[in-house]
Amino acid sequence: MTSAALDFSAPAPPASCSWPPLAQQFAALGDAFSVPVAVSPLPDPVLVASSADAAALVGLTAPATPQDEQDWARAFGGHVAAISGGSRATVYAGHQFGNWAGQLGDGRALLLGDWPDASGGRHSCGYARWEVQFKGSGRTPFSRMGDGWAVLRSSIREFLCSEAMAALGIPTTRALCLVGSSRPVRRERIETAAMVTRLSPSFVRFGHFEHFSYSGQTEQLRALTDWVIAQYCPDCADAPQPALALLQWVVARTARLIAQWQAVGFIHGVMNTDNMSILGWTIDYGPFAFLDAYDPLHTPNTTDRGGRYAYGRQPAVAHWNLLALGQALLPLIDKPESALAAVDQFRPQYVQAMQQQLAAKLGLTAPQPGDGDLFQDLLDTMAANRSDWTLSFRHLAQLAADAHAPIPPALAAQFAREPQRFADWVARYRERLRAESRNDAARAVAMNAVNPLVVLRHHLAQAAIAQAEAGDFSEVRRLLHALTRPFDAHAAPAHYAEPPPEHAPPACLSCSS
Repeated sequence: MTSAALDFSAPAPPASCSWPPLAQQFAALGDAFSVPVAVSPLPDPVLVASSADAAALVGLTAPATPQDEQDWARAFGGHVAAISGGSRATVYAGHQFGNWAGQLGDGRALLLGDWPDASGGRHSCGYARWEVQFKGSGRTPFSRMGDGWAVLRSSIREFLCSEAMAALGIPTTRALCLVGSSRPVRRERIETAAMVTRLSPSFVRFGHFEHFSYSGQTEQLRALTDWVIAQYCPDCADAPQPALALLQWVVARTARLIAQWQAVGFIHGVMNTDNMSILGWTIDYGPFAFLDAYDPLHTPNTTDRGGRYAYGRQPAVAHWNLLALGQALLPLIDKPESALAAVDQFRPQYVQAMQQQLAAKLGLTAPQPGDGDLFQDLLDTMAANRSDWTLSFRHLAQLAADAHAPIPPALAAQFAREPQRFADWVARYRERLRAESRNDAARAVAMNAVNPLVVLRHHLAQAAIAQAEAGDFSEVRRLLHALTRPFDAHAAPAHYAEPPPEHAPPACLSCSS
């Protein structure tokens, strides 16, 4: 469908939707933590897309008729007081590109409140509620030099990637819907404003703790720590040092998250401490990308001239960010060495999680001693061959364990630069498969269940953006459908599962993207 199919020139009819009331639990912490800020409604709102899966998390039914779409566009474009009447902006700080940036905060996002999880916690990994947030809802006291708006292109990327990552099984903020508008916004060119409605059990970041710690507000730091523990990890409250237990909890969850990112070839692009979730979830989709040709030093962020946030450096950056969180929590921890020891558990936990991820991607039931060399040699061979990350692992499922069976052509094509090097690795892999009990067919099923066929490649996102900017939202919606079924070979057009055309430019995105 296109935006032309929806007419907003006439007064909107009465809404047919009934929105559940929003609670505002974070506001109870007080005005030191967040301040009331009115939403700036989008003019001429139009629903670009919505996620039925995300809607189900909070007991909503995705819009099914033009009238439903108009109701959603108005509600999630900021025109309905039941949704946006209690909005607040939170304050935090952060390290950006390794440098202390001082006070930051929600410069273009507003916390609307929270809705109960429709399944009583099953949908949200045990959390009882989902915080609801507008991103792109106008200036706040923390906007600094920004205008508070988000543009359509970046909002499409965040909307699609949030839902794509969830379908890949990776903890992430969710995107309920995306609303476009006629409001002009100046970036590198004049664009139009848009707003994403995001869901998360919490939008608290490492930077929230840094703000109160580094500004000497120890009582507020303690209050935030106690609140987070009570809401999200109550077992930590019974520990001798709850703040230390919280740090250990975050370290473990972050280690698992980064291993999941690496396993699917996801590059966050801007891993500042203010973009790190206290839950160990993915948050803030700016200049992200998924790997095409494997290059561990690739970064899609044009601002990151030194490659700090390149794919292969994400584990080290996560460790650095956890050190910053540990430093922020020191006023609540008896000994600095206790915090350091907690953060130093990141590396072994990450290595273990990454080995488990790679073992599953290779169809191995569990990693064994010596597998680390097998894994690393495959990655080195992929780097030398510029092998497509997603398709190489997907095509490995077609490889027979029989030492005399030929390498499937589609798999061999990924290693055409150094075929003998890959053939030598295949011989070692087949030898390793002799220790496995599964036959080829069972192994292929297991591999295809963890190795996606479709990810949000840059050129696919750009095609959807180009059509949407021309007023046609159909490609955004088609792509969303495929991305929410990433392992299903029958759920997507064939070209979604292909590497980018040779003429397609690589992802080169700024932090405004």
